[in-house]
Formats: sequence, structure tokens, C-alpha cells
Amino acid sequence: MRSSSTSHLVVSAVEVRRQGRVEPLLHAPPMLSSSPGQWSGVALEEYSVPACVIPWHEHVENFLHVVLQGSDRYEVLTRGKTLQFSANAGTTFILPRGTVDETRWSGPTHRIAAAIHPILLVNALDETAHERDIELTEHWNLTDPNIKAVLHAMRTDLDAGSPVGRMYGESLANALAVYLLKRYAVKPHVPAVYRGGLPRYRLKRVIDYIDEHLSRDLPLAQLAAVAGMSPHYFAELFRQSTGRAPHQYVLLRRVDLAKQRLRDPRRSVIEAGLDAGFQNPSHFARVFRKWVGISPSGFRSGAGQRQSDLGATQPPWSG
Repeated sequence: MRSSSTSHLVVSAVEVRRQGRVEPLLHAPPMLSSSPGQWSGVALEEYSVPACVIPWHEHVENFLHVVLQGSDRYEVLTRGKTLQFSANAGTTFILPRGTVDETRWSGPTHRIAAAIHPILLVNALDETAHERDIELTEHWNLTDPNIKAVLHAMRTDLDAGSPVGRMYGESLANALAVYLLKRYAVKPHVPAVYRGGLPRYRLKRVIDYIDEHLSRDLPLAQLAAVAGMSPHYFAELFRQSTGRAPHQYVLLRRVDLAKQRLRDPRRSVIEAGLDAGFQNPSHFARVFRKWVGISPSGFRSGAGQRQSDLGATQPPWSG
């Protein structure tokens, strides 16, 4: 298995190099950013900007850009050429790192931008591959609903406050990496499909780690390191073993722990949620009601305890 020691590499922001300095792509602050969440291998930002010129810059990471709203003309100056296009909702850029350009936008746009570190793509390869870098093909006027959907899901997770912590955003980023490998790598890669799930001892090691650290943020890369494999293959094999994606399994274990805490009259409802690893009371209430069908306070009153106990999450080897 490939070592995961370098898999948790944080990309803090969507940045470019101008005149020898690394700085933000846009000088206006983003409406939304993954920076506080410290996702591994990817940064995502949402912007709403007027007509503008984004002066000459070099992309220091692989770059994705999707227009969410706006219908404008734009010019791209790159490699001694001037390219002219019309942007609409869904217009997408895919730019390999090292791309140098200036872009000129004739009107306002609402957009998502993402920076992708090479390690994210490398970690989505077959475990037996030995490549250290993946080069993406360059696209300036692409429409790809799959890329738009994944970036929008990542944006939605950020907007909701990332109730599972980093894990869900990183899972989406890994799915995006697999898709980019298949469709937009200079040398296309079709990741291997592993079947049969995690070996029993690896699965138990990961489950035990999750249960011991439920109150903490649990990055996908950390769980993959515990299993001794890359994040992409860990997520797929974990799903095969448990029937749930890692972020769903962690949520359910947190709900189970919250039920235990709610039975303790010495703890408040808010304390029960925080003890179980929920980041704030609103996340706790929303997730608990979704999975249990009743509010945490309603559960404490006894109205839902008997029925909800029937659905408690059990370790996959306990049946």
C-alpha cells in the first residue's frame, strides 16, 4: 500500500504567483472559503465579482473555475495568444499548474474557484502506480456538469458549516480527483476497482480509532493513514465493508454517542452534542433529527429512545 504520510497536505487558499510573490487570485475577499476547514489537497473559494481584469499570474496549483451565474464575454491572454469566449452558467476552466495568463471579464459573475495539489491526483491512482505528478489538459471554455456538481456540493458543505468537519469535503475532493484522472489527464488513468472491502484487522483498527476520537475532527487522510492506504482507496473499501461512506459512518457513531450522553441528566443537551463531536448546537440538532427522527430534547424526554435504539450503529463484525 502507498504510504499516507504525505497525504494530508493542506492547500490554504486559491493562490497565484505575480512578480515573484504568491498572493490571492483575486484581491477581493471570497464570500466563502475552505481555508478555515483546512481541507487536504484542495482549496475552494466562492466569489461574486464585477467586470474586472485579473492581471498576469501563474497558477501555483492545478486550477478549476466554474461560473455559477453571469452571462458575459471574456478574453484570455496566454502563450502569446488572445482567446475570446462567452461565459454562461456552467462555463468551466481546467488549468494545469504553471499556466500563465491574464483574463478580462466584461461583466459581473458569480463563480467557484478551486486549487488542487498534485498529491490529491496522485493519491487517486492505483496503489501500484509509482507516478509522482499528474498533468491535466488545459481547457478555457468547457461545460462539464459533473465538475460543477462536485464543486457545488463542496460549496454547500462549507455553507452549512461542514458539520462532519473536513471529512465530507475531502471525500468529495477525492471523487473529483478520480474524475479528473479519467477525463482530463494528459495521460488518462482509469483507477483500479478493488472489491471485497478492507481486511478485517484493518477495518477494526479504523473503527477503534474513530470511536476513540469521535469528539475530534477526523480528516479522511488521517483515517486512511490508520488503514495504511491512500484516501481514495480507503474510502471505497471502507464503504464496501460497512455499507456507508466514512463521513456517514462517523456521523452515525456521533449520533449514537450523543444518545448515550443525553441519557445522563448531568449533561445538558448542548454538552451532549459537543461531547459527541458536533461542532455547534445547530449542527447537532439538524443531524440528530435527520437520523433519529426526533430532536435531541425530545429524545431526552424519552419519546424516541426505545425506537431509536433499534437503529444504533454496530461495528461491522458484531453481527
